[in-house]
Amino acid sequence: MKRLSLALGLALTVIPRPARAQVKNPDTFTYLAIGDFDSLDPAWAYDSASHGVMLNVNEYLVAFVGASTEKLEGRVAEKVPTRANGLLSPDGKTYTFPIRKGVKFHDGTLLTPEDVRYSIMRFLLFDRDAGPSALLMQPLLGYPSTRDEKGVLNPNAFKDAARAVSVKGNDVILKLPVPYAPLLGILATWAPTVSRQWAAKNGDWDGTEATWAKFNNPSKQNSPFFLKENGAGPFKVERWDQKTMQVVLARHDAYWRGPAKLKRVIIKGVNEFQTRKLMLQAGDADQIYADWPHYNQLQTIPGVKIISDLPMIEMNPVAFFTFQVNPTANTFIGSGKLDGEGIPPDFFSDKDIRKAFAYAFDYKGIIKDVYRGKGTQATGAIPKVLAGHNPKQKTYTLDLAKAKEYFQKAYGGKVWEKGFTFTLTHNSGNIPRETICQIIKRSVESLNPKFKIDVRPVEWPTFLDNYRSSKLPIFVMGWGADFPDAHTFAFPLLHSRGDYPTTQHYKNAEADKLIDLAMTETDAAKRKALYVRLQEIEYEDVPHLVILDTVRYRTQRDWVQGWVHNPIFADSPYASDYYPMWKGEPAKPKGR
Repeated sequence: MKRLSLALGLALTVIPRPARAQVKNPDTFTYLAIGDFDSLDPAWAYDSASHGVMLNVNEYLVAFVGASTEKLEGRVAEKVPTRANGLLSPDGKTYTFPIRKGVKFHDGTLLTPEDVRYSIMRFLLFDRDAGPSALLMQPLLGYPSTRDEKGVLNPNAFKDAARAVSVKGNDVILKLPVPYAPLLGILATWAPTVSRQWAAKNGDWDGTEATWAKFNNPSKQNSPFFLKENGAGPFKVERWDQKTMQVVLARHDAYWRGPAKLKRVIIKGVNEFQTRKLMLQAGDADQIYADWPHYNQLQTIPGVKIISDLPMIEMNPVAFFTFQVNPTANTFIGSGKLDGEGIPPDFFSDKDIRKAFAYAFDYKGIIKDVYRGKGTQATGAIPKVLAGHNPKQKTYTLDLAKAKEYFQKAYGGKVWEKGFTFTLTHNSGNIPRETICQIIKRSVESLNPKFKIDVRPVEWPTFLDNYRSSKLPIFVMGWGADFPDAHTFAFPLLHSRGDYPTTQHYKNAEADKLIDLAMTETDAAKRKALYVRLQEIEYEDVPHLVILDTVRYRTQRDWVQGWVHNPIFADSPYASDYYPMWKGEPAKPKGR
């Protein structure tokens, strides 16, 4: 709409609206993230940054449709198995996937059913510590790891995997020991199809029983998939420059659904917010990572669109306690003793210490001041949007008197008498997590001058390496849903074989039993009761501090078109499915 104004003695002047900024680099999309990626190996990577890349360069058996977290469509598989189409057995334990013909990997070779079988078995059997393999191992094999608690390899794991995953003609068949309702949701985002031929040619597992043990629990850098890939998705990795924290994706022109609209996608880690903001303002970035502390600085930038109040399925952030810290070459625990100059490795195994920290945190303050009131205090590890969440669960509140009381009880009074020193880290560029660390530091140090906490930023890959090796006394991370079900939070956050408890060295036998029972329980009321009891244990044990259920927002140039928010997509709304996206004027409605 044009404005009208009077000037020069009733002369009518038409003032046109400012011209729309010209789209920069119309065939290239640039996203400025924070930090670097961990790995391109789909059997290794379990962080949202890496996973967001892999969802664009790989193709999965099935996928969620648009913004839905329920409706699925076939991708590598021609059809989604259901009882109605006969591809899911009446007992719910056998899934048949007819494999689509004509799908090409990035090197031009055709994808086969044997590649699908190899990919799923590789995902199962690689089973690196604190990795994603348990997501499929539990439903397909009936156990969450190929190794026992002492690290001894299960000699039957290959045979169990081979029995669970087979090929018959053009079909891949999955046989489960018991029904597992979330299976298709897991397959939509995990275990994409890779080329067996390419893997073996580049020094990876050849798919045989004779060699699988050699590749179990591998080191990250030894995998050919660490820096390279040969997927079948709409984009291929042109290069990953670890020095500049930049991945460049190029369009896969032979993609079976047709080439993407974008020719190239650049994802670059830029930890400094002001740099991200200036590049967005100049049009040199199409989208940037920005959290609630940055919101006010972005609202008035011309040509920038903020899409707010986006629902999420996540528990983020969470402050985790490491019950048994790895002391080897560890600078985060000072002297390694309870002498005022450090902490012993088992410092947080004392429940009184954990409860003291729980009462020393200002939950309401961080929701109000950092997240702009966009959220509510979490009552447990299961988000409020999922069945199994208990809104009546007890929660900790800021109470410095109780915090002092528990500190004075800890270690028979020695903690209060001697004090402690340790380092609390956060991933560089993540302002909310940095703020959480600073809140913990200020609140705890205010109780006793002998309490000293050093807060230090660490680059994302280094942070992950230290977390996995159990060297961080406290670490602040988050968890996004692997699939839309309570189990995807209960297991990784509270089961002793889950992602976080494994590195924390936390175990509660009753919690493990409840999670295992809830996983296969089909009665909704009984399942909810199991999760209610689980969250009571969570409150009493305090293995971590859950902070809030929240929403997010996305910041992008207004010339960005085609983006769809699906909360199950890794690192959404920051990471994107780039296939349907383009840059330019939005399409005009028909008839105008």
